[in-house]
Amino acid sequence: MYYYHYNGANLVSLQPLDGFGPETAPVTEGRLFAPVAGDPVLGRGSFRVSHPGQLAAPHGLETLDASRLPSVQIDEAAAAVIAEGRLTAVNMDRPGWEALLTAAPKAGKKRVHILAIGDVGSTLLTGLKLLGGDVISSIGICDLSDQITARWEFEMGQIALPWQYDAFPEVEVIPPERLFDCDMFVFVASKGIPPVGSGVKDVRMYQFENNAKIVKHYAKMARQAHFQGLWCAVSDPVDPLAKTAYLESNRDDDGNWDGQGLRPEQVQGFGLGVMNARAAYYAKRDSRFASFLSEGRSFGPHGTGLTIANSIEHYDDALSQELTDLTVTANLKMREIGFKPYVAPALSSGALSLLLTLRGEWHCGSVFLDGIYMGVRNRYTPAGIETEVLPHIPDALFGHIRDAAEHLKEVL
Repeated sequence: MYYYHYNGANLVSLQPLDGFGPETAPVTEGRLFAPVAGDPVLGRGSFRVSHPGQLAAPHGLETLDASRLPSVQIDEAAAAVIAEGRLTAVNMDRPGWEALLTAAPKAGKKRVHILAIGDVGSTLLTGLKLLGGDVISSIGICDLSDQITARWEFEMGQIALPWQYDAFPEVEVIPPERLFDCDMFVFVASKGIPPVGSGVKDVRMYQFENNAKIVKHYAKMARQAHFQGLWCAVSDPVDPLAKTAYLESNRDDDGNWDGQGLRPEQVQGFGLGVMNARAAYYAKRDSRFASFLSEGRSFGPHGTGLTIANSIEHYDDALSQELTDLTVTANLKMREIGFKPYVAPALSSGALSLLLTLRGEWHCGSVFLDGIYMGVRNRYTPAGIETEVLPHIPDALFGHIRDAAEHLKEVL
């Protein structure tokens, strides 16, 4: 291992680094950064290293599976830093990567802004208001309709515990120019949702073209505001819209890539939470799927390409595919009943997952891997975003994950 002190930060590398000054002694305290090579556009920006193999293979799907990562020899000092969660990998081929070496996580409660207060937005807002007092300082709401924001500010302002009037975060109406004066921006805007009974089977992809145009506009606003918080894509299709936000924020006025916008780890898609919850719904009602409740996992996008694993240790491909099909079509069942399926997504993928994110706890969401936003179990830590590394993902399951990634690459 090679250690350096560079721009006020401590670095470690598997290979010698040119231009980083003389080598130093191994670092045993504080944060440590590992510069890694990577594509400036499709490579990850930064992440918490939780397995030595991630230093040699930092950007692909194999980072989810310890058995597929290369074997890497590291010294005791580096092993301790990884075990203690203090090692951050940074893609040194991305513009401005050096700024990450001195960036400090913001402490304390966070300010959350929500764009669009329709069915999903208002339900999500209610969840954050009631459950987010421990991590949210205030909530700003913005919508094209002043009448809608006035209504919800009025409604939310009248939700309080007796004699504990500051227990819940305050809600205020904010103008568009203040949208990115926050720590977490939640994109719930949508256009063109097919009505119940329309016969549209893939509702999510039906929405992509129109919603992508809206995302592009607000991605440019985030760029202009030099937004440093987390952009959360909740509108459908979640995963392609997350990538749209990332890509469009990094283009100049002529459409050229310059890497001056959102870093890939600043964007996350929030759609997997409800798929995981839907799988649990069926697992509670059919004993054949019961293993999911203690051993299962969910991977992939919010919709086509999703894979539900009944168990990691005792994976059954046929059983998992059956549970996956039930999960993917659950929204159609709600439409058959005669209602739009938005309450569970707004809470399981939205409010609950956002709160887990703010608390630094494990949750389901789409993070940047293999050049797309892939739904996995992850959490935000002081050392950066961490994706779960499983001891071994069965070949059949890993094949489904890879197929989902290829599908998402075709979408965008």
